Amino acid sequence: MKILLIGPQGSGKSTQGKLLARFLGLPYISTGDIFRQMGGKIKEVLDQGRLVDDEVASKIVEEKLIEPEYGKGFIFDGYPRTLEQIKLFDPEFDKVFFLDLADEEAIKRLLARGRTDDTRELITQRLKAYHEQTDPILGYYRQRGKLYHIDGVGSIEEIQQKIRDAVNG
Repeated sequence: MKILLIGPQGSGKSTQGKLLARFLGLPYISTGDIFRQMGGKIKEVLDQGRLVDDEVASKIVEEKLIEPEYGKGFIFDGYPRTLEQIKLFDPEFDKVFFLDLADEEAIKRLLARGRTDDTRELITQRLKAYHEQTDPILGYYRQRGKLYHIDGVGSIEEIQQKIRDAVNG
């Protein structure tokens, strides 16, 4: 099973993705983690609050997913972020979980985690880019009957249970 978690930064995608991956026995993949580990120009782009170029992101993800450990499925966080990325490489997700969270709550959560790239200004830039570029993906997956709306407010356990119910339902 191939599952995508989508939502604004701070919505809990990585926390929920890791829990779901453990529950289902599937690998968890985060483009944010991959990009930060790569360093160089990609890390520079992230540090400026921008998104990695569609072609570069698509190529990196495509190369990652051909690794044998992902053959039986995976939980993915962070790709695709634009409709263009889907055109360049579509992982053909079975289910897409949208963790919905208001921007102010996202900002509050991100400031609390204390990472160097989490200033109010950079968070606001990333959220603006997210809404402009990523919101259209919700419609894409909704039209295909793959989108599940999950309220991103609540305890980690409550949100995880909602996701598990949707996976099994």
